[in-house]
Parts: sequence; C-alpha cells; structure tokens
Amino acid sequence: MKKVLILGGGFAGVECAIYLRKNNFSVTLISDREYLYVYPTSIWVPTNGCSYEDVKIPLSKLQDVHKFTLVVDKVESIKSLEKKVYCKNKTYDYEYLVVAMGSGKMHHKGIEHTISICGNPKDALRIKEKFDSLIEKGSGKVSFGFGSNSKDSSNVRGGPAFELLFNFHNKLKKLGIRENYELTFFAPMKEPGKRMGEGALKMMDKIFKKLDIKVRVGKKIVEFKEDGILFEDDIFLESDFTMFIPAGDGHKVFQNSDLPLSDSGLIKINDHCEVYKKDDIFAIGDCVSLEGPSWKAKQGHLAEAMAKITAYNIKAKEDKNPNLKGYQEHINILCIMDSGDGASFIYRSQKRAFMIPMPIVGHWLKKGWGFYYKNSKLNKIPRLPGL
Repeated sequence: MKKVLILGGGFAGVECAIYLRKNNFSVTLISDREYLYVYPTSIWVPTNGCSYEDVKIPLSKLQDVHKFTLVVDKVESIKSLEKKVYCKNKTYDYEYLVVAMGSGKMHHKGIEHTISICGNPKDALRIKEKFDSLIEKGSGKVSFGFGSNSKDSSNVRGGPAFELLFNFHNKLKKLGIRENYELTFFAPMKEPGKRMGEGALKMMDKIFKKLDIKVRVGKKIVEFKEDGILFEDDIFLESDFTMFIPAGDGHKVFQNSDLPLSDSGLIKINDHCEVYKKDDIFAIGDCVSLEGPSWKAKQGHLAEAMAKITAYNIKAKEDKNPNLKGYQEHINILCIMDSGDGASFIYRSQKRAFMIPMPIVGHWLKKGWGFYYKNSKLNKIPRLPGL
C-alpha cells in the first residue's frame, strides 16, 4: 500500500484520512492535538448550551474506527525536495503528502485583550468565564467582532461572531437582564457579511435593530485595549469584554518550508487540490489559497469536499486515471447561523443567494447537525453519501 502522510487533525485532515482508508491506503495522521474540535458547535460552550467535552472527538477513537495511524506531534517544517516532514519528536517521509493544518492568524496590536471563539479550543472556556463574570456583575458592555485580510478576503470567519453575539443576547434575555447590557458588533469592513448576499446583509441590519445591538463598521482597528477598542480617527469603543476573531493568514510552519505560497502565505494549489509543481503533495482546507468567485469563503463543508476530492485524486493517480476531480465547482456558502432560540439558513452559489429565518426549529436543526457530525464520524450512525 502507498503511504500517505496527513498533517492536521481537523475537519479536512480527518475526512481525508477516512476516505483514503476506504481506498486501502496506508495513512498516518499527525496532529498537535489529541482530539478533533468541532468548532461550529463550540459557540454554545460560553453560554452553557453544551459542555466543552461535547465539542471534542478523541482522535484515538477515530483511529480505532477507521484504522489510520495517529501521531500526536507538532510539525515544524515541510521539505518537499527531501520528501520529509520534520516534527518536534521525529521526522517522517511519505509517498503522498496532504497538508491540512489550517491557517495562522493576523496580528493586531493589543490582541491579548481579546479572546476568539475560533482560536485555541480552551478559549471557549475563557469566554464562558468572562460571560459568567459579567452576568454575576449584573451589567456591562460587550463587543463582538471579526477582522479582515486585504490579501485574502476568503480567510475570514464572521459567522461564529454573529452566533456568539446572538446566543449571549438570548441568554441575557432569558435571565431577564438584557436591558442592563450594551452589546456591540464591530468589523473594519464597511459591509461585513456581504459575501452572504445583498438580501442577507439587509436582513442582518434588521436583526441588529430588532435586538438593540449597536453596530460599528467601516473603521480600521488601530488597537485593542483592556477597556475597549481604538479605531482610526481616534474613535474609541468602551468594552468590558471583547470577543474578536482575527482573519487568517499563512501558517508559521510554511515559512520554514519549501512549498509555493501566495502573498498571504497560504499554499498555492490547482483545482485538483494539488500543490503547484508538486505531483505528490496536496493541500486542503484553511491552509490553501482558494480560487473562485470574489465572495468565496472557507467553511467546514468545503474543507471536507476538498478532502474527499483529494482522496479520490490520489486513488486516480495510482490507477493511472486522468479524470481528476476539482474543488471549485463545490464552492458555495452554506451555514445555519444559530441564535440560541432559532437560526437562519444561509446559502449562496453562483446562481442564487438567500437567508431564511427559522425560529426555534433552526436551533434544533443545528444541534441535530452536531449530533450527526460526531456520531457519523465514529460510524455510530450512517453517513450521507460522499462525492
């Protein structure tokens, strides 16, 4: 069996390992964590909608089910000319390499005064502590936002910021103390969320007004401070706690590697997820520089589609089959934006874009997706058909 080395134990890496094993490849997956963290459902940890443990799937259990080899180690560099990956504890060779390590984060002055729901998994618990402290206090000013990357607009995570904001609003409302808190959404771009479509953008404005959420957009973030956010033009937003999701950029490991990179430090690939000029290396998920429409976004379902395509294409190469599959036809925006007491279904493709409010049932639909994701990965329930 050909040896495939996968770097990364997130959505893309695990999915690729599963499908490569279905095709009988020898698969070794290297992750710096012992678990797969289900980021889309982590939004409920800070508001006690689920526990921290609920959001994790032990990679050892996935290893047992799908029979890949798991290595918990930290990747330090990738040397494609040597066909080697250097990790903290050991060096690995490969016949095929799949890079699925995610991306780095844009740096902002004073970022230590914020916490991100899309950062280190344990940050969800830190946010919970902040929320609990503010609720115990009985009042406060809380800000939720996300950043931008002018070199790669697809590497932005906005949805979780909206979801956490709406869930915190809903919790305060249930406790009967919502009027004691000033909630603000902020972002440096003029129309955050525009990639969802014009209709969705207008609906978001209506939601903010209905929920009495203040909006600060269109101003560059200069610095985060302990008591608030400084924007350009000396505009200052007071904040007792700031939840901020920085935009992604190139992973630090790539700076010590010899892979072709974009201006933003992301790996360049073709439509088949092959790294440019590297016949034996594929890259998938947040670590890549995506091609496609201007509104393209990096989401979990696209990462998994790229994973399945990569598994198929590696098999095709081995079978001398020239008909490789591409990821660009699978680019769309698809998400259930949860609010704690409901959700909105958002979809955008080349042909259409819409946002549909789903009171009550939407929340349970996303909860159901979380149940399906964990249990289908562990083969406890049937999986939906692949590509």
